[in-house]
Amino acid sequence: MPFIRIDALGSDPERLNALGRAVHDALVEAVGIPADDRFQVLVGHDGSRSTLRYDDGYLGIRRDDGLVYVAITMRSGRAPAQKQALYRRIAELAYEYAGTEPRNVFVTLTENEPIDWSFGEGVAQYAERPAPADAPAPSGSLS
Repeated sequence: MPFIRIDALGSDPERLNALGRAVHDALVEAVGIPADDRFQVLVGHDGSRSTLRYDDGYLGIRRDDGLVYVAITMRSGRAPAQKQALYRRIAELAYEYAGTEPRNVFVTLTENEPIDWSFGEGVAQYAERPAPADAPAPSGSLS
């Protein structure tokens, strides 16, 4: 169960929705998240009342005001190759769906454990029942 936050400068609802769809589709394809598992916060910044700050050349990547920050929080257990495939697919789909240049797609992934989730009612549902299909198997591989 990933939780996604997408922040984009100068984005209307159509572009934000396209970016959200890109990230969700990449998660389904690259790491096997269930298709009906979508929890996202999509935020557009207008550049005056709210904005994004960035270095336009860090690590030799030429960013511009098309920058999109994607923050993903999900349970631990994915292999490095899966994460790299996820980042690549997000960049590809962000370009395909929203016209966002891959150089402007900044992704951060934070992992946590089942006890770190509550879906409502003040209960840690993952800690109190068997894990869903996207949970890592005890051996560390995905089921």
